[in-house]
Amino acid sequence: MMLEHVLVLSAYLFSVGLYGLITSRNMVRALICLELIFNAVNINCVTFSDFFDSRHLKGSILAIFVIAIAAAEAAIGLAILSAIYHNRRSIHINQSNLLNE
Repeated sequence: MMLEHVLVLSAYLFSVGLYGLITSRNMVRALICLELIFNAVNINCVTFSDFFDSRHLKGSILAIFVIAIAAAEAAIGLAILSAIYHNRRSIHINQSNLLNE
């Protein structure tokens, strides 16, 4: 596979994730868009590692760390989201004003 094709795919995933993160009013959708951004970064790490590194280790190891961080972020984010929904009965970002009280 050519480097340009993978970079275009990664840029597209990153753009969709960033647009969804900026325009999202739902916290679940914002978390999903954040995961899309992490996946785009993983694709770049593995692609550049495959293209430039002769051992194929550095980008793959970094991708594993990013996947572990993304899994922890998803677990913590869903726990926080569950607590907010339990207290507020809403998961809309513009309705959760927890710092005002």
